[in-house]
Amino acid sequence: MVENYNHFKNKNFTVLGVSLDRPGQKAKWLGAIYEDGLTWTHVSDLQFWNNAVAKMYRISSIPQNLLLDPQGKIVGKNLRGPALEAKL
Repeated sequence: MVENYNHFKNKNFTVLGVSLDRPGQKAKWLGAIYEDGLTWTHVSDLQFWNNAVAKMYRISSIPQNLLLDPQGKIVGKNLRGPALEAKL
């Protein structure tokens, strides 16, 4: 994901990391972002499976990713590495 983000971030592509961490784990969540060098935007309400985005997109397992077009339509799911690069 990092390699594709760095390659496409100036070409109308971004990443929004939505964390499903549990309540009380903010420091752990933020530490992981820093340690992994993830420079895109990250959000979490620390509500685990009660997260509003997870409910809206019917996320039932993690990790998971969705590729959305500019209108918010899902155009890819769980694409990684070369498969994500080819779709982008």
